[in-house]
Amino acid sequence: MALALHNILRVTPKPDANRFIEVLMGRAEEGHVPLVEYLVDDLVRRPIVTDLLGRTWVEPEDRASQGAYLDNFVEFWYRMGYDFVRFEQGLGFDIRRTLASDTAAGSDRQRAWLDEHYGAIQSWADFEAYPWPAVEKMDFASFEYIDSHLPEGMGLITCHAGGMFEHLSQIMSLEGLCLALYDQPDLVRGVADRVGNLLVAFYRHLLDLEHVVAIFQGDDMGFRTSTLVAPEAPRTYVLPWHERFAALAHGHGVPYFLHSCGNVEAIMEDLIVRVRIDGKHSFEDAILPVEKFQARYGDRIAVLGGVDVDILAAGTPELVRQRTRTLMEACGPHGRYAVGSGNSIPSYVPVENYLAMVDEAHRGFV
Repeated sequence: MALALHNILRVTPKPDANRFIEVLMGRAEEGHVPLVEYLVDDLVRRPIVTDLLGRTWVEPEDRASQGAYLDNFVEFWYRMGYDFVRFEQGLGFDIRRTLASDTAAGSDRQRAWLDEHYGAIQSWADFEAYPWPAVEKMDFASFEYIDSHLPEGMGLITCHAGGMFEHLSQIMSLEGLCLALYDQPDLVRGVADRVGNLLVAFYRHLLDLEHVVAIFQGDDMGFRTSTLVAPEAPRTYVLPWHERFAALAHGHGVPYFLHSCGNVEAIMEDLIVRVRIDGKHSFEDAILPVEKFQARYGDRIAVLGGVDVDILAAGTPELVRQRTRTLMEACGPHGRYAVGSGNSIPSYVPVENYLAMVDEAHRGFV
C-alpha cells in the first residue's frame, strides 16, 4: 500500500473539475483520461485516511463529529487525485429490510438486505398510512459543508441516495411491484409520482449549491440478462422522472450522469434520446465490457469507469493494473472517457487493489 500511495502522492494534487466535465462532454482534448468513482466504502477509505494519510478517523455521530468526518471525506477524494468529491444522502424512505453481519474482513457493521416479497405499500390504505418524508425537514448541512470546504479546483458531484426505480421497487418490494404492475397500475403510478415529486424538490435544493458540477444519479434497473421488469414499466413510471431530473440539471448548466447496474440495453435509447443522460456508469464484463459499450454509444454519451469489481475484489494488484491500463489505452483515445471501477469500491475490495487502480490511472497523465 505504501508504495502505491507514494506514487499517487508524488505530485501535489491539482484538481480541475471544469476540465473533468469538459473531457466527459467532449469539449476537451481526446486522450486525457481523468479518474472517476461512484462510491468508496468506509472500510476502504479508513485505512487510507489513518494509516497512509496520517489523519484521525472520526465517526459522524453529531454535528461536530460530522464536520470532522466530512473533512476526512474531502481530503480522501483530494489526495487520491480526483477532480471532485462525490457525495450523496437521501430522504430516508421507510423500507423493510433484514439485517445481517457484514462478512468483509475487519468489519463490525451490518448489511441490510431488502425484503423482496412484502413491501411497506401493498394497497392504497398502505399508501395513505405510509410515513412519507418531507423535503423541508431534510438537513442539507452535509452537502453545504462539503460545498464550502472544497480545495481549489475541485467540484461537487452529487445526487439523491437512491433512484426512482430503486425506491419504487423497495417501497413496494420487487415482487409486490411486479404484481401491482398488472393488478394495481394506479397504485404504482401513485407511488412513483409521490417519490418523483419529492426527488424533484430535493434536486432543486442541491442545484442551488455553488460548486455542483454534475448530478450523478444511481438507479439500478437491471440484472445479468435484462431489466428487472419488462422495459415498458420503467418507460412508463421511471424514465419520465429521470427526464425531469436531467432537465433540472441541464437547466443549471450541469450534466446528468446515470449509474445503473445490470443489463439495461433494452432502454438505452430511451436513456440517451428521451432522458438525455450525458454519461453512463456501471459495467460488468460478463454483461458488456466497457470497450464494447463505448464502441456502441461512445460517440453520443460519456463512458464512466469499467474496471470490473470481480477483478478489483478477487484479482491481484498487478491484474488490476493491467485491466486499468488496457481500458485507458482502449477507451482514452476516443475521448469522453474516465477510468474507475465498473460499479463502486465496496468493503470487500482489498485496499491495495483500489490503490493499484488509482495509481495506474495517474500514470496515464501525470
